[in-house]
Amino acid sequence: MLHTIQEIQQVKLSYQQTLANQLVTAVLILDQKLNICYLNPAAETLLIKSLNKLYGSSYSLIFAKTSITQSRLEQLLVTGQEFTDSEIIIEFDESHRFTAEVTASAVEFDRTPHILIEFKQIDQQKQISLEVFQQQQWLAARDLIKGLAHEIKNPLGGLRGAAQLLNKELDHDQQEYTAMIIEQADRLTNLVDRLLGPNQLPQIKSHNIHSVLEKVCQVINFSSEQKIELKRDYDPSIPTIECDQEQIQQAVLNIVNNAIQAITPNNKITLKTRIASNKTINGKQIKLSVQISIIDDGPGIPEKIQDTLFYPMVSGRSNGTGLGLSIAQTLINQHQGKLSCHSRPGHTEFIILLPLTQETI
Repeated sequence: MLHTIQEIQQVKLSYQQTLANQLVTAVLILDQKLNICYLNPAAETLLIKSLNKLYGSSYSLIFAKTSITQSRLEQLLVTGQEFTDSEIIIEFDESHRFTAEVTASAVEFDRTPHILIEFKQIDQQKQISLEVFQQQQWLAARDLIKGLAHEIKNPLGGLRGAAQLLNKELDHDQQEYTAMIIEQADRLTNLVDRLLGPNQLPQIKSHNIHSVLEKVCQVINFSSEQKIELKRDYDPSIPTIECDQEQIQQAVLNIVNNAIQAITPNNKITLKTRIASNKTINGKQIKLSVQISIIDDGPGIPEKIQDTLFYPMVSGRSNGTGLGLSIAQTLINQHQGKLSCHSRPGHTEFIILLPLTQETI
């Protein structure tokens, strides 16, 4: 049975469109004027825009303020030389922003040059790589600090003992000097003990996470000089979890105290719980986790310390010790969990992820 060339071309076009629609990779096609003439469903999903809304729009609607410039695309139409750029930030507005790897190549439709752009979201891979790197850096910094702390602690004990012996030989008027040595040695010993962090393994039992958080709220209400508004946003359906109640309480308390020191009485702190699914914790994809968020609407954490926030001795305050968050990180890490932070002016959120089970996907 003979077919006309037009029929064959229609069949080819039909198959090409069907295949493009089935692709997981987002595909976008530009015409010679660099206007959008096609999006496949994967691109519509990623951009949260339909072909109907974007058809005929300029490429710059998507790729403004990126390395995908008009001159590069025009050169591609002339030379046919494809290019790939990684870590392109595509931003429609503040609410929809993602990082993508973009490949642009020249194609021909109806004997007319077009540009085919493939782009793949890489935020998750980038985040996993960043978290693994930060985890390695944190462990290295913690081990270094612990090594130094042990080296300092031994001479401090000898210094304090010598001061006590000398104190017995001195007149009452001179004992104030040895008393000062003993006092400062005790202060440094206390600091070193905090640098060494928790010295016992978690005592794992079944606990209601909201009971743990309520104890934190009680401690804050009784001990805090500032009257800070503490809001609860709990998910009552969360089942009991296996954890050390005191250690999780201490970790949350350290984070809340940090927030209190950074905000004013006009600000508020929210404790929020949710079930999180398919989260990456220490390089593993965990099916179900409990997510505890500690959120404040204060000034935010200085950008220059955000990458090293959980390192020992790193603090955004001039009088801070930089130990509270480091200890919290250690405690959560001992529970096979993850502690992370996202901060901008007006919104700082510390997120604790604790696996409900160790089942991975």
